[in-house]
Amino acid sequence: MFRVITVALIFLLAHGTFLTSDSTWPPPEKLAQSLQQRYQQISDFSADFVHIYQGGVLRQQVTERGTMAIKKPGMMKWTYTKPERKLFISNGRKLYSYLLEDQQVIISEAPSNNQTTPATFLAGEGNLTKDFTASYSEDLPAPETYKLRLVPSKSAPEYKYLTIVVDRVTLQIRGLSTTDYQGGQSIFSFSNLKENQGLSEQDFEFTIPDGADVINDERKLQ
Repeated sequence: MFRVITVALIFLLAHGTFLTSDSTWPPPEKLAQSLQQRYQQISDFSADFVHIYQGGVLRQQVTERGTMAIKKPGMMKWTYTKPERKLFISNGRKLYSYLLEDQQVIISEAPSNNQTTPATFLAGEGNLTKDFTASYSEDLPAPETYKLRLVPSKSAPEYKYLTIVVDRVTLQIRGLSTTDYQGGQSIFSFSNLKENQGLSEQDFEFTIPDGADVINDERKLQ
């Protein structure tokens, strides 16, 4: 499920304002450009999240909660606390997926910077204006937000498009979702957002617990 994240996710944050409460919507390409410019000012950020996955075929729904942190370039940490405890952490080179209940660690290669994925964008290795075609979502957003649909310029195997919900005034992200080719959605809502805290690279290193079952996955994160 982390491979769908992450899309990563996930975040266009900075100081100052770009848009007012004027009812006139900017062209989606202009909004994407402003989001990219804003995001480039951010070196790290963290937030609480609620993650809802809705299956496209079986229509099953799963709701999970936790915290996340990003440090550019390439470092990510997603800590799931409810209902199942699990951790996805990357130091920019390796991705560790730790399932606490199973005492299992899966090690895989971190995504390369030439891959257009939600994970790479969140970790500072993607570009909204170069890697995606922007348009407004057909679903109406809340009055104080914009809802932008981003279709990857290169076909992505695990998702059809991303949707980002941002505050109209501050351009802070309020939500992020991916939609796959079967109609399934992975939806993240964010709160308690903190920016440019000076997070340490050590926060994104992982030590394999004693006795854990280790699986090496040679495939790169998609």
